[in-house]
Amino acid sequence: MTVKSLSSLFGLVVAFALPAQAGAANKVVIAYQTGAEPYFAGIATGEIARSFGPDWEVEFRRFNSGADIFAAISSGSVQIGAVGSSPYAAVASRGLDVKGIYVTAAAGESEALVVRKDIASSADLVGKKLSAAPVSTDHYQLLAYLKQEGLSEKDTQVIAIPQPEIVAAWKRGDIDGAFVWDPALAELKKDGKVLVTSGEVSERGAPVFTAFVATGDFIGQHPDFLKKFVGLIDGYSVDFVQHPENWGVDSEYVTAIARLQGGTPEEIVAWNASIVTVPLAEQGTAAWLGGGADGAVARTLKDTAAFLKEQKKITAVLDDYSPFVDPQFVDALKVTN
Repeated sequence: MTVKSLSSLFGLVVAFALPAQAGAANKVVIAYQTGAEPYFAGIATGEIARSFGPDWEVEFRRFNSGADIFAAISSGSVQIGAVGSSPYAAVASRGLDVKGIYVTAAAGESEALVVRKDIASSADLVGKKLSAAPVSTDHYQLLAYLKQEGLSEKDTQVIAIPQPEIVAAWKRGDIDGAFVWDPALAELKKDGKVLVTSGEVSERGAPVFTAFVATGDFIGQHPDFLKKFVGLIDGYSVDFVQHPENWGVDSEYVTAIARLQGGTPEEIVAWNASIVTVPLAEQGTAAWLGGGADGAVARTLKDTAAFLKEQKKITAVLDDYSPFVDPQFVDALKVTN
């Protein structure tokens, strides 16, 4: 056989081998939302995806709300997603096989009710049009705040619309206020004012959080991937807290997030400043993912579900939400750290 023939034969073998190798990679789709939490830097720079090497095809996909993410999870097109506690409680109540694996942020000033400047107090909300993304933590907290203030949906007009549409409605003058997160929060604050923050509503009895959830199937099949993923996500939070010099206006991370999520670097720094991160040492305790049915995440899901049922957003509340929480990955990292 000639050299040319050998070369041709080798080329043919490679041609057949390459698709097989490419098809052998595992694929995972990870959903995220608008905003600017520290781990977005890893999405924007590609660091997270590259960390898993050629054996994994990691795709990040952006959605407008947790409800949209859970719809994608239900369809099988997403395996991991960053969601708020209200849509999380709603789908758990319906039995969707998902489990919270890492709390990305606690309630603080990153979500708030912004109103027109002539609204001085909750009493001025009577007859006003208010909005929030449907079945979001903001929607939940808006309704909870009205209840805390002795108001009901009948006293105001609460309109559930996706967050991008809220900004347009605000600019048109169609609504008088909205419970939102960034970048909508920053946009509404330009000519509105914060009436109450998510942290304040939480302290008054309606706590919320955001967390990564994964499907039960993915957890069972790929625990090593999830342990590494949680470690990477936590690494950005740790760096954000311990090395603020890495998160300034001119930093690589902030510039990358601005490209990914929109907004200026100055706005990204402001959005990040309102984030309340949860230390890894606390994640697996009863203060968050641990503690079974008595753990804070499980109890918050149950309490949120009870409120949603009262508001006729869901039809049933489970006795125990701990089957929808899995602290194994934060526990494993806590031991190795």
